[in-house]
Amino acid sequence: MAEERWLDDDEQKAWRSYLLMRKTLEAHMERHLQREFGLSGSDFEILVNLSESETGRMRAFELGEATQWEKSRMSHHLSRMEKRGLIRKESCTARYPEIVLTDEGRAAIEACAPVHVARIRELFVDVLGPERLGTLGAASDDVIAAIAKHKRTTCPPGITDC
Repeated sequence: MAEERWLDDDEQKAWRSYLLMRKTLEAHMERHLQREFGLSGSDFEILVNLSESETGRMRAFELGEATQWEKSRMSHHLSRMEKRGLIRKESCTARYPEIVLTDEGRAAIEACAPVHVARIRELFVDVLGPERLGTLGAASDDVIAAIAKHKRTTCPPGITDC
């Protein structure tokens, strides 16, 4: 068995700082979306994906791939969004319906996106600046590539499905 490699003090501090930053930023941004626009972070994620598609429509499995959500989570969340009029399900030639951005959903994303982007700029982009932002982007790409490799090689079955 390989020798355990615990994190040293600097590694532990960096990891915990990253976790705290991610959780704090995500929670803060979601509270603003909820209080200012009545949208959850999950609503916003679905609306962004639909609004960025050429047709304003996607299949649920495509949304699942884009968001990395499990099928049951996607299904339940889309049902809640449909009840609120943000999306609708339309029959198509394929087995499952397409998820369509409604006028209400488009209005919601168009209203909140500029405010949301301004807050991202204020709390993230401008704080980091161009050089550190580039470094973070490159580091993020490296971590994503390492995870993809792990999934293809040494990841236990059942974990790679996500």
